[in-house]
Amino acid sequence: MAKKLTKRSEDYSKWYNELVVKADLAETSAVRGCMVIKPYGFSIWEKMQAELDRMFKETGHSNAYFPLFVPKSLFEAEEKNAEGFAKECAIVTHYRLKNDPDKEGKLMVDPNAKLEEELVVRPTSEAIIWNTYKNWIQSYRDLPILLNQWANVVRWEMRTRLFLRTAEFLWQEGHTAHATESEAMEEALQMNGVYADFVENFMAIPVIQGVKSANERFAGAEETFCIEALMQDGKALQAGTSHFLGQNFAKAFDVKFATKEGGLEHVWATSWGVSTRLMGALIMTHSDDNGLVLPPNLAPIQVVFIPIYRGEEELKSITNVVDPMVEALRKNGVRVKFDDRDTYKPGYKFNEHELKGVPIRIAVGPKDIEKGTVELARRDLLTKEYIPQADVASTVKALLEEIQTNLLKRAQEFRDTHITEVDSYDDFKELLESKGGFLSAHWDGTPETEERIKKETKATIRCIPLDNKKESGNCVYSGKPSSQRVLFAKAY
Repeated sequence: MAKKLTKRSEDYSKWYNELVVKADLAETSAVRGCMVIKPYGFSIWEKMQAELDRMFKETGHSNAYFPLFVPKSLFEAEEKNAEGFAKECAIVTHYRLKNDPDKEGKLMVDPNAKLEEELVVRPTSEAIIWNTYKNWIQSYRDLPILLNQWANVVRWEMRTRLFLRTAEFLWQEGHTAHATESEAMEEALQMNGVYADFVENFMAIPVIQGVKSANERFAGAEETFCIEALMQDGKALQAGTSHFLGQNFAKAFDVKFATKEGGLEHVWATSWGVSTRLMGALIMTHSDDNGLVLPPNLAPIQVVFIPIYRGEEELKSITNVVDPMVEALRKNGVRVKFDDRDTYKPGYKFNEHELKGVPIRIAVGPKDIEKGTVELARRDLLTKEYIPQADVASTVKALLEEIQTNLLKRAQEFRDTHITEVDSYDDFKELLESKGGFLSAHWDGTPETEERIKKETKATIRCIPLDNKKESGNCVYSGKPSSQRVLFAKAY
């Protein structure tokens, strides 16, 4: 195996980058700022995708697909949205290269093949979707429209990091249309709750549901709801967002519907999305200096069997014992691998599966066959125990649930001990550097104060929690009156 990972305590950023590559999750590509998601990493994303897709369909949504390219005039129709993404846009200006290369053999853009209208490579799809909805919606009978698409988007980021921030990334984006303001608002809140449910129950990551400040709001939205998670280095990560768009896009694209009463009104809208950034959240919440730690609910391999043997005869006898256990586990819905590769020694396999975060490792050797036992190792606690072979199926099933619960509990305890109330700006700055995490502080509600704090400390308002209690106080920065605390943090 390759040398061990850099310790988190020494260089958290380097540890993360090494882990993504060494655990075979992803690597950088020949395209600046873009990544190649490798099979093991993509199998985790597929698990996320499958569970989210099921949850979307259970809430009445259907999948569709819209074009990658957006005519520039459509993109510019909703001004706030266009302004918000302008600096990140990739633009297609020509549609072919010249047939005859230059003297150096390099292909050149054909100047005669300039597009009549430039195309924006979608950074998000509201514009092309709402231009389409205009053709679909005439009456209240056509509403609601509840659509989602699984797609890629391009945001030309200057500083990139695998999974967390790349020029191209995979995501899902829901786009819904409604007859009333209250129905659209209910949809936006519902989908934020779906994200929270998924991230907590499948990814074992506790989140805080909240609403963004005006400065942090999605461009073109009236309200942005979010789920905020806390990573092991004390930085926050926005794990998902759900936007109440009001009638902004309906007005920009003139999408109206005939009401039951015979009137004509603009449609109300939402959009919501999560991306492969969730992979970064998964890695940074649970993993350790030995590698990945995967929650069983998302692990591509939940249990790996590793035979310890010398010669074909010992392997054959171990296989005869392991095969029935593998079959029994698969009947119980457990994802199992029997790693009987003869090109690697057991020690290599132990390290490899530990690095890749397999929740349970079971080793079987000749002595185990004699005793009727197996050696079972837990990835989350790095503990080992011997159990009877007859108990493997029942033990593993219960243990996977226990590991899932333990990971959430451990992350919850870390998050809760890193939410600190602060009342002075000096304490705010000191705690931000020494402890990190969420700082619960009063804010006077002005974007000017928010901007000054961000400029001086790099901390942003992550959210105003949905379950926030009203509490009179004074702004941590300006000293002006405040009616509630908000959560500040440095963030990815």
